[in-house]
Amino acid sequence: MTAFEAIKKLAASYLREEDLVPLEKAFHFAAKVHADQIHPTSGEPYIVHLLSVTEILLTMKLDLQTVISGLLHGVLKQEPTLSIKEVEEEFGKDVANIVRGATKITNVQFNSKLTYQAENIRKLLLAMASDIRVLLVKLADRLHDMRSYILDEKERQRELALETLELYAPLASRLGIDWMKRELEDLAFKFLYPDEYNDLTARIESSTADREHYVKEVKGILRKKLAEINLTKCEIIGRPKHLYSIYKKIIAQKIPLEKVYDKVAFRIIVDTITECYEALGVVHANWPPVPGRIKDFISTPKANNYQSMHTTVIGPYGEFMEVQIRTREMDRVAQEGVAAHWAYKEGQAISKEDAKVFKGLKQLVQWLQELKDPKEFLDSVRGELFDPDVYALTPNGEVKEFPQGSTPLDFAYVIHTEIGNTCVGAKVNGKIVPLKYKLQNGDVVEIITSPKQKPRRDWLSLVGTSRAKSRIRHWLRREEKEKAMNVGREICERELHKHDTSLKKIIKTGHMKQILKAMRCNSLEDLLGKVGSGALSIQNIIKVVQPEDMRTEEEEKIKEQELLSVAPSQSKREKPDSEGIVIEGVDDMLVKISQCCLPVPGDPIMGFITTGRGISIHKANCHNLLATDPRRRVEVAWTADAKTVHRAQIYLVTQNRKGMLAAVSNAISMDDANIVELEAKTTNDNLSTSNIVLEVEDLEHLSRLLQHIRQIDGVIEARRR
Repeated sequence: MTAFEAIKKLAASYLREEDLVPLEKAFHFAAKVHADQIHPTSGEPYIVHLLSVTEILLTMKLDLQTVISGLLHGVLKQEPTLSIKEVEEEFGKDVANIVRGATKITNVQFNSKLTYQAENIRKLLLAMASDIRVLLVKLADRLHDMRSYILDEKERQRELALETLELYAPLASRLGIDWMKRELEDLAFKFLYPDEYNDLTARIESSTADREHYVKEVKGILRKKLAEINLTKCEIIGRPKHLYSIYKKIIAQKIPLEKVYDKVAFRIIVDTITECYEALGVVHANWPPVPGRIKDFISTPKANNYQSMHTTVIGPYGEFMEVQIRTREMDRVAQEGVAAHWAYKEGQAISKEDAKVFKGLKQLVQWLQELKDPKEFLDSVRGELFDPDVYALTPNGEVKEFPQGSTPLDFAYVIHTEIGNTCVGAKVNGKIVPLKYKLQNGDVVEIITSPKQKPRRDWLSLVGTSRAKSRIRHWLRREEKEKAMNVGREICERELHKHDTSLKKIIKTGHMKQILKAMRCNSLEDLLGKVGSGALSIQNIIKVVQPEDMRTEEEEKIKEQELLSVAPSQSKREKPDSEGIVIEGVDDMLVKISQCCLPVPGDPIMGFITTGRGISIHKANCHNLLATDPRRRVEVAWTADAKTVHRAQIYLVTQNRKGMLAAVSNAISMDDANIVELEAKTTNDNLSTSNIVLEVEDLEHLSRLLQHIRQIDGVIEARRR
């Protein structure tokens, strides 16, 4: 109760006194539901987690319904017999809807973990689109989960951190809640890359004294120079950038920490917009600006309402120095996001700024809902929640945001799908540019279209946004589906004609429903498409079409042999093939290991249904696989008792000396592996590079082999290709 008294005190700082009554009621309700329950990741009583989430929401000064929902967000999951109607009767419709939206799907069985994750995120995004408070509760919930995580389950830890980094931190950024975005990123960084996190933390802390001296010196110079133009009431802040942003720069630019010059960002906070530009003039008058690093988010705010002037200058001692300049109101919005002018406070209409943010999120959700494939959906969610680096404009001055490396094709698809599909070129700043042109900040882009144009597969390599990729794939899939249907129709008509029937006759007799049910197809178009793509054998259809007594003795014998060849313990939906792979839901298909990535047992794998060549097995992250139609991918798995050998390719860099190749060959032989192919070359710097194709049992065997090769004196690099 003492902990709740602190919550009440915090709530009383901005809520009305009468609001504290339903808040206390919600606390007792939650305490009863969660009595004796322990939070799964923190090990604390569950009610402690709920109070911590509520405290986060209160520090953001959110409305009563959101705060109550923070206390109740776990009741439906922990108490299955509790209905949403009971929550609505006790606390109102708004609270019930937020609680329902914030609750994970638990009572539905999914055929894969990927589908489960996708459907939970889809549910969250849908609920968020109807009431943004659902997302605020989930963000507070995730923030406390990350703050209090104590379990030593590395896989679960990594999953939570990756989801935080790819979903929750970007969503916090979309809402403009900068402090939360930074903390979520740093916490995720800590779990995902603990060694790098600890190393970076130690090295940053070791330079604290030098950094503090530098900040003090720069602030003194700025204060003196700003006073010369009568800007004496401004506030100057110097703070270190958060760890993850420094780490991203180190990785992106491939530089050591010592070369990251702008580890400290300076912020000048003034009273008016005019003073922002005056302060910018002072900064540039004293330190030369870095070309291309000046960004004016005051005249053209970001989609999340963020406004500020950014510039990078060569400061004292020749070090790069980032300076942000904004008004006090802009600073408040930059820190608090949508909570800065909260739309749900009593008596307030929704602001234009909030309406813009919510509209953008609703459009995002609406587009993502069109994606049915779980993997494509998750990839698109990650791709859409990018941190924009490029800001380009339409001819009428509307700002569009893009990730680095985006092209005019990305711009076209942001305007409208049809504009993208018919794009033949673009004018940038009045000049015609190729479609592969990389957009730059401030570019004014005009798209040129033609009704004769249509998307091509090579466009996928030209675009940088997930939206453009998805739209191009959607068009290509539709075209491939039409081709497959035409091929399937031709195959069916030809084969059925041999048995004195046709599709038209089967439809007339009413037998088509029986065939569709037997083939697990939703419609005739679905059936024809599967036949045309090779996913379904025409012989299986013929078996259903023919009456039992018309089948030949030969067909009956084949059927008996097929039945005998399947072990009794194996289901009809899971048949191990000769490569030691289980194909779920697909029968009678030839299986081949893809030569582009050469997966071995232990690798995560995915199957792709080829046209007439069965199923090709790829590594799940194979670039060739990811460029294919998701609808033709199938879930596959290695069988536990697979005893076959598999090919894998390794790449070696060694010193070019006598006996080196023999030592490597001997190590491979000692590890009971077999060399199938070997190609070796020497370089100008007296090194030797080798590509070797081996036969190994599984991933563990290959890893052990590589480890032994690396231990050979003279081997510089040994890795899998």
